[in-house]
Amino acid sequence: MARILIFNFIRFIVLIGMQVFLFQNIGYYNLVAAFPYILFIFLLPTGTPNFLVYLIAFLTGLTVDSFYDTLGVNTAACVALAAFRIFFMKITLEVEERDSFLTPMLGLMNVRWFFSYIFFGTLIHHTFLYLLESFSFQHIQYTLLSIVLSCIFTVIIMLLFSILFYKKKDRL
Repeated sequence: MARILIFNFIRFIVLIGMQVFLFQNIGYYNLVAAFPYILFIFLLPTGTPNFLVYLIAFLTGLTVDSFYDTLGVNTAACVALAAFRIFFMKITLEVEERDSFLTPMLGLMNVRWFFSYIFFGTLIHHTFLYLLESFSFQHIQYTLLSIVLSCIFTVIIMLLFSILFYKKKDRL
């Protein structure tokens, strides 16, 4: 258990550091931006209590908000992502898998399950993020285009990270 906590703490530091120092400066005319720090929320162990998932998502979003000088936009999007994560795991995983402390990684889960988990979660996160950021329907086409393109870019980066740290299946 202590090993899982230390590994997740290191993952948090690395992903937030990469988001703040690298991915904050990568974009395309304010149309496409990458937010791979949400991979930390995706990779929390499945047996993590719901309250703790919400708390970790809140603190993750608050940390990114403090570096981005946004007023809770990332925090709200991360909490929405945490709600999606809890709902998705409840309807797709069996009770034994949910209660174990299995990290939902590409090598340990079904590829289709992992891709849908990452894609729809990223779509939820980016929808909340961009709609709260613009807070207007005046340029809705631009906002929707930003949501879709940023979602695709973020999913590609997160899949590259997952392939980079791919682990063979431990389950039978």
